[in-house]
Amino acid sequence: MSTESNPAKPTAKGADAVDEAIAQGIDFDGTPIPPAKLELYHQVMALEANRQRSGVSNTMRSRIVRIGAKHIPQAELNQKLIDAGFAPLKDKEIAFFYGGK
Repeated sequence: MSTESNPAKPTAKGADAVDEAIAQGIDFDGTPIPPAKLELYHQVMALEANRQRSGVSNTMRSRIVRIGAKHIPQAELNQKLIDAGFAPLKDKEIAFFYGGK
């Protein structure tokens, strides 16, 4: 059986695996990602690439909160932010990321 007939399995983990799959246009289960979904994704990513940034520290904090909330309990993430010199979790972040838990 040729390797060309088998969809490529992602070799990376996390966000890199998602980026790799998007670049290949193939989902993790081997099915093609519909062109309309890829087009919309690329349109939105182009808009994001052109957006004015407020600073690296702000972006880092946003990513830490957005991703950390999936993996770290609220009190622990809040303390980690403070210990690292970032602002603590804001009420709206707590409500959004931890409100339903």
